[in-house]
Amino acid sequence: MSENNYYLKKSKAVLREVKKSVIGKDDVICKVYMAIIAGGHVLLDDIPGVGKTTMARSFADALGLEYNRVQFTPDVMPSDITGFSMYNRQSGKFEFKQGAAMCNMLLADEINRTSPKTQSALLQIMEESKVTVDGNIYDLPDPFIVIATQNPIGSIGTQKLPESQMDRFMIRLSMGYPQVEDEVAIMKNRLDPDKAGNASQCVLDKGELQAIKNEVAGIHVDDSVYEYAARIAEKTRSRDNIVQGVSPRGSIALIAMAKAEAFLRGNEYVLPSDIKNIIIETFAHRMVMNVSGAAGIEAAKKELLDILRQVPVPQMSE
Repeated sequence: MSENNYYLKKSKAVLREVKKSVIGKDDVICKVYMAIIAGGHVLLDDIPGVGKTTMARSFADALGLEYNRVQFTPDVMPSDITGFSMYNRQSGKFEFKQGAAMCNMLLADEINRTSPKTQSALLQIMEESKVTVDGNIYDLPDPFIVIATQNPIGSIGTQKLPESQMDRFMIRLSMGYPQVEDEVAIMKNRLDPDKAGNASQCVLDKGELQAIKNEVAGIHVDDSVYEYAARIAEKTRSRDNIVQGVSPRGSIALIAMAKAEAFLRGNEYVLPSDIKNIIIETFAHRMVMNVSGAAGIEAAKKELLDILRQVPVPQMSE
């Protein structure tokens, strides 16, 4: 795959467009896009006001996707997400009323501030891209992507996502505070009346996005790389500080993300370095540590870095 590849050029154009709205977070932007073209969902775990919502909206605009945002609060019901059946007196039948999930990109804002019952409504949605209402199954639009946000600091009124739901997110990212020069650019951009409120320009259509996803799926993975990923996952299941290691779903996500990374580099095959570059974002949130909260996240990262030092890297030519 060369730099002249049409879909690689289109992907670079998407990234450039999103960077106009989300300033100074190039690595995060790239990894969100990688998850999208790998067919996964994204959890943005960070404090309010650093651009998580802007990120999601910019990608929806640049990719030409229908976008819905739900502000999760304790009174949000599962039917708000999945939809519900309503009786029509004129027809004498129940009719399906669409929920917020009936879109291409769903921003689940502050997902940990709603009830576990409502959180669980997302499980089938994220795994199968379907909703079940009153025994009837409805397909969601294709593509379907969930970008969820949560604040890792405030705990009052929050409900921690269960491990089964965390496992549905392909990656977990933190945007962090901007650098001083980036924050200056953000302020100028937002307070400029000529720029404020401007949407990102559409760069791809849905057909092109699907073609890119097909290209990513076709990236070659050597057996030695598969084994490398499996050995890393195996190590997470047999360490004293890790209560629960990474499931095979996590290993599949790791390879999918590595394929997306190889695609954006212009390669036709995955290298061990691709695995290393995205393993923290793909594995850390799937691990249950013997400490919780922010300390647990840092402990998971530390364990993964130690595992990477222990597992032999397959020898492949760059």
